[in-house]
Amino acid sequence: MEGSIDIGLVVTIGGIIFSVAGAAAVAQSQIKNIVEMLHDLEARYRTFDQRLDKGHTQIETQAQKLGVLAKMMDPSNEAARHREMSNIITRIDRAENDISKLITMHNGKHPKIE
Repeated sequence: MEGSIDIGLVVTIGGIIFSVAGAAAVAQSQIKNIVEMLHDLEARYRTFDQRLDKGHTQIETQAQKLGVLAKMMDPSNEAARHREMSNIITRIDRAENDISKLITMHNGKHPKIE
């Protein structure tokens, strides 16, 4: 019986086919789970990336503000501001002196005009 197929061979081939089909179903289920996990990880990655971008932007903003404050407090700017303040104070003192002189020049009496 060389060319004949016996029942044991058919059962063995059937078992192999069912095993392969079962393994394919398990593999398909696992691939589906892996794809879902990948989508979840991608969503988490995007969330972390957005948070990182927001933090980076805040750091850059603070660095820019610090740079502005550093320029404002620069010694050369401070010296210029102090000179300007001194000039303003001097001008106010002169104006006050001039006003005092004008007040003392006026005797408080107005002659009658006829």
